[in-house]
Amino acid sequence: MRHGSISIDVGTRYVAVDPDELDRILDRLASDGGSVRLFGNHVAGRDLSARVGYLPEERGLYRKMRVLDQLAFLGEIRGLRRLDSVRRARTWLERLGLGDWTRKKVEDLSKGMQQKVQFIGSLLHDPELVVLDEPFSGLDPVNSQLMKDVVVEIAREGRTVLFSTHIMEQAERMCDRVAIIARGEKVLDGALSEVKRDFGTRHVALVFTRNQASAARILRDPALVARADDYGGSAEVELASEGNPDRLLRALVDADVGLSRFEIVEPSLQSIFIAKVGAEAAVAPAREEAHA
Repeated sequence: MRHGSISIDVGTRYVAVDPDELDRILDRLASDGGSVRLFGNHVAGRDLSARVGYLPEERGLYRKMRVLDQLAFLGEIRGLRRLDSVRRARTWLERLGLGDWTRKKVEDLSKGMQQKVQFIGSLLHDPELVVLDEPFSGLDPVNSQLMKDVVVEIAREGRTVLFSTHIMEQAERMCDRVAIIARGEKVLDGALSEVKRDFGTRHVALVFTRNQASAARILRDPALVARADDYGGSAEVELASEGNPDRLLRALVDADVGLSRFEIVEPSLQSIFIAKVGAEAAVAPAREEAHA
């Protein structure tokens, strides 16, 4: 996608881009090819910055500023009046459990709290397009769920959410469309349900209760299994072209492998990612992620 075109329109609930392309969309880096179109316009991202909210993966806060002042400033540079910016910031801080931290300096907050402040800053001006790069980084499960609820809410309002992550489980739970980009090239793009259907239905989910070593040996049999995502106590496998569920089940039972689950399932996004990107991604210099 380094020389491709990017088109983002309001209300799609989905856009897919490489993290490097975010800089093109936001006009922070000059493009070396292709084009960027926001809201139907072929214009620079800065001309439409008031309509875009951006949460970068890296912290971008002024550490010596007080939390409320930081958010008021972020609102003002997006076109809000000072009083309106402060009012909105207080409302968001209360909602995300930071109401008692308004006078604290950013540097006094934990990483997770700083992430929530930065998240608020990306939404303060009610943007039509929200770009979230690893939004749940540094958050515990409770606060992750709190922010996920906000993301789902703004998507239901009809705003476009671009969600960039390498955590496939998050993308699978939250997104209705996905794209996978590897080494700067898009290798998959479409509605999540269609992607799973097109990838095939020859997948089996397994949970083992004993003899995991025997199970692992069977999962390495190419006559039975084409690909296995093996976690030790559980696994998701793609059956070999000549294999079938009955043969796999018989082999596991004969090996005295205890099973608490043997279910034919649609492939997970994790298994699709591995199949599309390949094992070489582990050492590839480029960043491979799912974006949705």
